[in-house]
Amino acid sequence: MATSKRCNVSSENLTVNYVKTPKIDINSKVDLIIQSKKHANDVFDVLEYLQSEKEKNVVCAINGCTKLFSTLLERGELYVGQLPKEELLIGGDRSADEKYCMFMRHRYNGCLELLLEHISHESYQIKESALCALMQFASMEGKFPLQDLDWSEHYSFPRELIQAVVERLLSQEEDMAVLISRFQEYLDMEDVRYYVMSSVRENVGRVMDKTKGAVMPIYQNNVFTLLSNINMPSQESELTNYLVKQEAKHEDWKAAKLKEHKRAFERLWLGFLKYKLPSSMYKKVLVILHDSILPHISNPTLMIDFLTAAYDVGGAISLLALNGLFVLIHQHNLDYPDFYNKLYSLLEPSVFHVKYRARFFHLANLFLSSTHLPVYLVAAFAKRLSRLALTAPPAALLMVLPFICNLIRRHPACRVLIHRPSAANEACDDPYLMEEEDPSQCHALESSLWELQTLQKHYHPDVAKAAMAINKPLSQQEDDISELLELSTYELMERDLKQKQSKTVPLEFDPATQLLQGSGGVGVLGLNFSLE
Repeated sequence: MATSKRCNVSSENLTVNYVKTPKIDINSKVDLIIQSKKHANDVFDVLEYLQSEKEKNVVCAINGCTKLFSTLLERGELYVGQLPKEELLIGGDRSADEKYCMFMRHRYNGCLELLLEHISHESYQIKESALCALMQFASMEGKFPLQDLDWSEHYSFPRELIQAVVERLLSQEEDMAVLISRFQEYLDMEDVRYYVMSSVRENVGRVMDKTKGAVMPIYQNNVFTLLSNINMPSQESELTNYLVKQEAKHEDWKAAKLKEHKRAFERLWLGFLKYKLPSSMYKKVLVILHDSILPHISNPTLMIDFLTAAYDVGGAISLLALNGLFVLIHQHNLDYPDFYNKLYSLLEPSVFHVKYRARFFHLANLFLSSTHLPVYLVAAFAKRLSRLALTAPPAALLMVLPFICNLIRRHPACRVLIHRPSAANEACDDPYLMEEEDPSQCHALESSLWELQTLQKHYHPDVAKAAMAINKPLSQQEDDISELLELSTYELMERDLKQKQSKTVPLEFDPATQLLQGSGGVGVLGLNFSLE
């Protein structure tokens, strides 16, 4: 990183002896500064190392600054209150000790600026060291505040420093996922989590409003990574781990209340999701929405707009939105008028090949489990699945065929699809309209599940056997499809290969006993070659 000249780091005051090892030189200077105020100017040399182009020098300087300013904070040798400009230190009637505290406070502020810049450094080791140093300073500022307030009535937490760290982590130009994962250690602390959530919400609103809501893939991915690393507590008693221990127990401190954490968490996610997201991020959000977001939101129905919009997108995003909608419908009485029409339209050939196939059919099974659904609706789902089964892979068929049979078991009126005596042995056109998106208009009840009879001739014996279930009266007990939902082609092949043959397979009906002569006077060679 190129050297920058600042008022806090004066290049004119450098007295670095480059013959010495940087680590020894930095440590010795830090020790001298701590031991005696007469060595205060050596702080410029330590800060200059923070701008070195060598990684080792920068890391050593970060460690040195952490030790130095943590000691000064603990001693109370940094100026507390509104800091005057550095030019005013020369004159005035202030004491030498007060001028020293102001001088070191300016140096401390300069150190914080450099550390914040290093969060965007190309070297991960420097990034990590800078982040840890900043959080160490946050902890020390909490114990020894630099604001001149009556702390018996306030809470000593360095909000401004946390906001600055969050702003650097939410970079608009660089993917910070690795460093954010390192930051998760601090997010497990109750006070850090609470103030980080507030800072992220403010940052998202400011940045996205500035860009008029335009999609910003890198920035939004950093925000999502940070949000997904927040683990919310489920009970008030779990709020025990704090970065800053408050001397007195403040009952009205928001960071110590689960209700306030949930409120901040809710406002954070709603503020993030109200803007347009990259298409790939919709999938990431929907995957964790039902178990990592909705349970920790005070009013989950506020997610209705986002979920319904995602459900209308189509494809894999709609499949994933089913989980969140199921929670809202089942637990919060969400009324979605065209829900089953949309669910019906999601049944396409691609549904057997998507990554989230198991989740989709698990939820579809739940949604179609009610015995109060109209017969035409259940018949439409059964017929559409049967038609799609003609081109489905064997692993999917072993799950879909029992699924269809279960639908017929739950709704006996649909048995006409597999047994229509009046139409036996009669060739006729299928009245079912595959292209019709409305289940009530597709004429499924007027059709039959002839596709299942076709699958009885399938090349895979397990599929053919499963399709033959309709040849006998269906039992009252439903088939358990839970173990078949995630069945893959690889698992299917492994299962077939591990099957033991109950009988020996005959390979040669007339075994040869000799090379040249066998039974009937013909040997192995005689069967394949002729001497004539």
